[in-house]
Amino acid sequence: MTRIGVVNDDTVFLDMMEAVLKDHGWETMVYREGHSAFAALKADPPDLIILDIRLEEPETGWTLLELLTLERQTRSVPVIVCSAALLDLRAHEELLRQYGIKILPKPFDIDALYRCVEESLIGSSAS
Repeated sequence: MTRIGVVNDDTVFLDMMEAVLKDHGWETMVYREGHSAFAALKADPPDLIILDIRLEEPETGWTLLELLTLERQTRSVPVIVCSAALLDLRAHEELLRQYGIKILPKPFDIDALYRCVEESLIGSSAS
């Protein structure tokens, strides 16, 4: 079963993501704190990570993303940056795309989420 790690400090959002991803047949691993998520993701990497870039502190998500892309155990795991911080996403869009990181701005349509996840999973199996 495909395992998806979701890193977000919003409990309501995490509950919703867990439900919609499970409905699509994917197992969800939830991480409420960016600071502790890295160790857990490194120890047991999922097939895909959905990451909010705005966590406890403004730079926590960006730092976590950098660690994930640099660490040997997690660098091949596809990442979707999912955030309502639209100005940040636009400012970093080109760099994210260069690293193959997909962007899913909030709010999003559930079908857009499914498409983004499926494209990321297919893209990672092709590499």
